[in-house]
Amino acid sequence: MNKPKTITASEKNLILEKLKKEKVKLDRTIHELRELTQPIAPDDSIGRISRMDAINNRSVNEAALRKTVEKLKTINFAIDDIDKPYFGHCRKCGEPIPFGRLMVMPGSSTCVGCAGMAIG
Repeated sequence: MNKPKTITASEKNLILEKLKKEKVKLDRTIHELRELTQPIAPDDSIGRISRMDAINNRSVNEAALRKTVEKLKTINFAIDDIDKPYFGHCRKCGEPIPFGRLMVMPGSSTCVGCAGMAIG
């Protein structure tokens, strides 16, 4: 198997643009989820079943909010690190992360091999 090459400056620019677009999208999603996770006022005149549904939906949205905030942190770290010499290299093994992986998962800090070891 061919060893991936270190990403070029033009590839970094493409990744940075992708990171910035992802950041805007995540910021918008976080804003929407924060609206959806507002407390339900007890004096709202909704039925008992509707209130239970609203509480359940709020719980689901809170979980989505936590996950989205974590993803935004990863994107922000990648934006901050993009000009550092270690950007595009696996934080576990040090090997270059393929450009394709960084375009699909721009906040990725591990190569496919090391990411797979963490799962299995």
